[in-house]
Amino acid sequence: MHKSHSVGHSGPRRGPRSAWYSLPVALLLGSALLFWIGAPMASHAVFLVAALGLVWLVERSRPDTGQALGLANQVTLARALMALVLVAALAEPGLFVTQAWFMVGLALLLLLLDGVDGWLARRFRESSAFGARFDMEVDAAFIMTLCVALWLSGQAAAWVLLIGAMRYAFVAAAAVLPWLGEPLPERFRRKLVCVVQVVALLLALAPILGSGLQAAVLAVALISLLLSFGADVNWLYRHRQPPTASTSRPPIYRRFS
Repeated sequence: MHKSHSVGHSGPRRGPRSAWYSLPVALLLGSALLFWIGAPMASHAVFLVAALGLVWLVERSRPDTGQALGLANQVTLARALMALVLVAALAEPGLFVTQAWFMVGLALLLLLLDGVDGWLARRFRESSAFGARFDMEVDAAFIMTLCVALWLSGQAAAWVLLIGAMRYAFVAAAAVLPWLGEPLPERFRRKLVCVVQVVALLLALAPILGSGLQAAVLAVALISLLLSFGADVNWLYRHRQPPTASTSRPPIYRRFS
């Protein structure tokens, strides 16, 4: 996935002060969904541990724990917790074949909610660097989960992992080449490529395409991602500044793929 989020979540805060308040409902709903699809006990264990770890990490990472979490962040957190149902299902990859439509439906719901948190952040002036980073990290993990699911379930070759791993490779590269961490100008292209990736992965998960067409759809997603990354890397290289000891580098999370 490759897009840029200028909208985060902060400002006037609404809702509970802690992310822990969302955990009981998420655990009940997530466990119910896993029971519904016949997931093994290992999936339930993975979901429990992952949900606890996620909420702990959110509380540890956000800088304003004394304030309410905010509506936008609550939606992002709910999306992340429900995405953990897909992560937990990886304990039995065959579920992505036998329960394909359930997986596609859940993934589609999470995709639709991806625009809700941004709208709430703008509507209630809840923008923050933490919210933007939180949103993009959830998106990255969501895409990577779909890629791993396609591979482990035998529906796609290992090269599909490149779609999800591209963003993490970019982050690693930016740690070595700081100019890759500079901010990029807004481009509609990134949002379009983001949509192409998710739609391609959902089509590949749905039992409607033959193996040949499925591979072609995924290849289009990967090629579009590579071209988008190439354009951004070229722009960053041409506009890079000589490093100075006093220069404070912006966080590499300003860009997301």
